[in-house]
Amino acid sequence: MDARVKPAYDDLDFFERLPLFFVLSKTFGVIALPTNFLILLGVVGAALSATRFFAVGRRLMVASILFLAACGYSPFGSVLLYPLEERFPAWDAARGAPDGIIVLGGAIETDATEAHGEAAFNGSAARIIAAATLAHRYPKARILYSGGNANVMMNTSLREADYATVLFEGLGISRDRVILERDSRNTFENGVNSKALAAPKPGERWLLVTSAFHMPRSIGIFRKLGFPVEAYPTDWRLAGRSDLYRFSAFAVEGLQRTDLALREWMGLVAYWLTGKTSELFPGPAADARTAPQK
Repeated sequence: MDARVKPAYDDLDFFERLPLFFVLSKTFGVIALPTNFLILLGVVGAALSATRFFAVGRRLMVASILFLAACGYSPFGSVLLYPLEERFPAWDAARGAPDGIIVLGGAIETDATEAHGEAAFNGSAARIIAAATLAHRYPKARILYSGGNANVMMNTSLREADYATVLFEGLGISRDRVILERDSRNTFENGVNSKALAAPKPGERWLLVTSAFHMPRSIGIFRKLGFPVEAYPTDWRLAGRSDLYRFSAFAVEGLQRTDLALREWMGLVAYWLTGKTSELFPGPAADARTAPQK
């Protein structure tokens, strides 16, 4: 069912309704990523080297190169990513069948999808695959896909959720089992709008499917909104503790991990400071392993 509803912001204060947080997260948050920041630092250094501040410029260029190399080849990115991915354990199927499954968007590239007429995925496609697997395992569970368009300057009117039904049907999931939420632009709006559409009843159990590194912030948001969900992490980027001692053969691999991890840590801090998450670094609930089976 295509449930296109007005975003459920009625219970939020004025500050949270402002687009300022969204714009800053998509602009300053991107500039502050290590790769972008260090390249910008090198560019500034190159510009200064042609002025009377050439000594400062030279130091900035050297620092830029050294830090880029460190982030690219060393395990630095893995060290940042590891605690995020290991915060929540794999979901325990012995807890019984869930009533619903919420899948957070972020796997579909909207511009490329519209340009080519079929879904174009990024590295988070495992979210959709995991949700489809769960849907087959639990045929009575409802599926809610939450994904809009996170671009500040949208080049397309297409939203991630617009293509989700086609994807799930192609994976053998009936259209009438899928609820689409297409208005959210970030994880906080994922939570607000998902709660409004799911309308969870007391005693219902909902799974939250998203990337393992993204799970702490996501769970914290849903808890803050009063929507208890069970973590179903997927899309791991690390093999485990052994990656903490492994140097990368290709700089792009280390830089991607560093950017990914630091962006998530910045998100955790920003969401906590603005009151959008239950705690700074959410973890498994105390009763997560002892809840009665359904």
